[in-house]
Amino acid sequence: MIKKILVANRGEIACRVIRACKEMSIKSVSVYSDVDVNSPHVSMADEAVCIGPANPSESYLNFDKIIDAAKSTSSDAIHPGYGFLSENGDFAQHVIDSDLIFIGPSPETIKVMGDKAESKKMMDEAGVPTIPGHDGELSGNIDSIAKNIGFPLMVKAAAGGGGKGMRAVYKPEELSGAIESASNEARNSFGNDTLILERFLDKPRHIEVQILGDQKGNIIHLFERECTIQRRHQKIIEESPSSAITNKLRKQMGEAAIKAAEVTNYHSTGTVEFLYQDGEFFFLEMNTRLQVEHGVTEMVCGVDLVKWQIRIANGEELTLSQKDIKQRGHSIECRIYAEDPSRNFLPTPGFVRKLNLPIGPGIRNDVGIIEGQEVSSSYDPLLSKLVVWDSNRADAIDKMNYALGNFVVLGLITNQPFLKEVISNEEFVKGNFDTNFISENFADWKLEDIPLEAIASALLSSKSSSSAVVSKDSNTVVSSPWNQKGHWRQGL
Repeated sequence: MIKKILVANRGEIACRVIRACKEMSIKSVSVYSDVDVNSPHVSMADEAVCIGPANPSESYLNFDKIIDAAKSTSSDAIHPGYGFLSENGDFAQHVIDSDLIFIGPSPETIKVMGDKAESKKMMDEAGVPTIPGHDGELSGNIDSIAKNIGFPLMVKAAAGGGGKGMRAVYKPEELSGAIESASNEARNSFGNDTLILERFLDKPRHIEVQILGDQKGNIIHLFERECTIQRRHQKIIEESPSSAITNKLRKQMGEAAIKAAEVTNYHSTGTVEFLYQDGEFFFLEMNTRLQVEHGVTEMVCGVDLVKWQIRIANGEELTLSQKDIKQRGHSIECRIYAEDPSRNFLPTPGFVRKLNLPIGPGIRNDVGIIEGQEVSSSYDPLLSKLVVWDSNRADAIDKMNYALGNFVVLGLITNQPFLKEVISNEEFVKGNFDTNFISENFADWKLEDIPLEAIASALLSSKSSSSAVVSKDSNTVVSSPWNQKGHWRQGL
C-alpha cells in the first residue's frame, strides 16, 4: 500500500503530482536542487530534500541521490513526472531493485519503446501502421536504401526525441551531410548515434492517443489530442478533440493505440503518437510516461490521469471500461514559456516579479512558479500550462484568448503574446494547419514596441500592494493594468 510518494521532478508537474497525493491522503516528498529552494513544489510537499546543485547530472538526474532521499524519508514509491528520468528504464529498474515502487510502466517496456527502430518493428508485427522506411544498419548501400524510400525522407535518431537527431533530406546530394550531423547530435544528446531513415511527410498533423492500462491487462484509450502546433519540433499548443479526425479515424486510431499497448504489456498512463496526412495515420513513437498535455484529456474525459497512475502502481484494477470514456466539449492548452519568440525562442531566465493568473469557469492553471522565484537557465523554461474548456472549439478559442490576456508575468519575457497571436490566426481558427504552421506563418514575428505609458503602469502596479493585484489565497486577479494594455509584456 502506497502511503508516501517521493516526486523526482520539479516545476508544475511536481506540483500536480503533490496535489493529487494530497487529495488521495498520501504523504508527499519533494526533491530540489539549490536553485529551486524557493520553488512551489518544495513548500507544497509534506517533506523536502535538497539533492544537490543546479546541474541536473548532480541532482535531478542522479539515481543514487534520489533513491537515498526516498529511503531517508521512508517513501514507498517514486513518481518520475515527465522529462529527467521519466523514460529511463535503468532508473526504473534501480527504483524497483531498491524495494521501492516505480510509478510508471515496467523497465522493459520503457527500454523497448525508447528505441525507435525496435518499437517500430514491434508495431509492424502488431499491425499498427508505420511510416515506410529502413530501420536496419546504414552502411555502403545508403544511396540505394534512400532511393527505394524516395525523397524527401527523414534521417532520425533511433533513440531520439524532442526534435534532436532529426534531419529532413530533399535531394540525394544532401543525404551524407544530414547523416553526419544527425549522428553527431544523436551521440551528444542520447549517447547513441544509431539512425533510421523514413519517408518524410511534408505536411503532417501530430495526433496522439492517451492510453491507460492496469497490471491485470485491462487497457483503454482516452481518445486523441491534437499536438500539431509546434516550434522546433516541440509542442506549444494542444487541444482535444482534433478537428481533423473523423469518428471513423478516431476509432481506428484508438484501436491502434490499444494494440500498441497490448504488444508491450503496458501498464500506467502512456501516449501513442501518430503522424496524420491525407487520410492516413502512422505510428511515430510511444511515450512511456505522463505527457505535458495530459490536462486537455482530463478536461474532456473527466478522468484524473495522475491519480490513476498512482492507483495502478498500487496494484489496483481499472474500474473504467472503454464505453465509460466519452469526449465532452473542447479543451485547449497553451504552454507558457520563459522564452523570446522574436529571437528564435531563446530562453529568458530571470525573476518572477509579479504573477497574476486568469480565473473563471473552465480555466485551469497548472503553474510551476510563484512570485519572487528565480527562473533558472539550468532547466526547461516551461512556467505554466494554461488550459481551458468549453462546449465547442470556437468558444474554447475565445476563452483561451481571454485567459491569455489575463495571464500576467512581470520580470520575464514570455511567449504569452505570441501564443495569443497564434490562436487568433484565421487559419488556426479554421483548423487549417500542419506541423509547419509556426515556421511558415510566424518566422518573422516580433514583439511589438511597448508604449511608455504602459511601462509606467507596470511600475506603478509593481509598487502597489499585492492585494490590489492578486489575492494570495486564491491567485484571483482583482485589478491589473494588463487587462487594458493589450497583450505585450515588459521584462523588468
